[in-house]
Amino acid sequence: MKVAVIKYNAGNVQSVLYALERLGAEPTLTDDLEFISSADKVIFPGQGEASTAMKYLQEKKLDLLIPELKQPFFGVCLGQQLLCEFSEENNTTCLGVFPVKVKRFIPHNTAEFKVPHVGWNNLYDLKGTLFEGLDNHSYVYYVHSFYCELSEFTIAKTQYIHDFAALMNKDNFYAMQAHPEKSSLVGERILKNFLAL
Repeated sequence: MKVAVIKYNAGNVQSVLYALERLGAEPTLTDDLEFISSADKVIFPGQGEASTAMKYLQEKKLDLLIPELKQPFFGVCLGQQLLCEFSEENNTTCLGVFPVKVKRFIPHNTAEFKVPHVGWNNLYDLKGTLFEGLDNHSYVYYVHSFYCELSEFTIAKTQYIHDFAALMNKDNFYAMQAHPEKSSLVGERILKNFLAL
């Protein structure tokens, strides 16, 4: 299976590559348009800042390619947020795959809620094959200050300050805010289910 992991100068990519290799995949980190177009699966991971990441995607013409891809596509963390239409992080216009806005967490009680949201939290209202073999309220690992709003494309939720879209799906596009590569057996199962699509 040809798995393309999109290179766009975002952090945390190496741990995603290791996680995929542990599942028997042979991922290639690349920003080559032809290779990405011909891959069986595409994964779009990363940690970083939205406007800087979008600038790199635009320089490489990945902003034009990504929304047109037809194979199973999985955005992770910043990769999820960039698939949305707009991020409040530096007022960034994103890729527009999901007609969803990315908003900054604003804690109403700073003693109880810290930003960024860091640590383990659970998924609920799970919908679809990405969660095969998982229980409702399975725990995953988060590190983020921005979140995707709930929408018709939400396939799992997490509650922190309020509910947000933990995972989303539209056609061949899947996206996850938490880090599957840091989420132990639950994250491994989600990646495995994605690779089996």
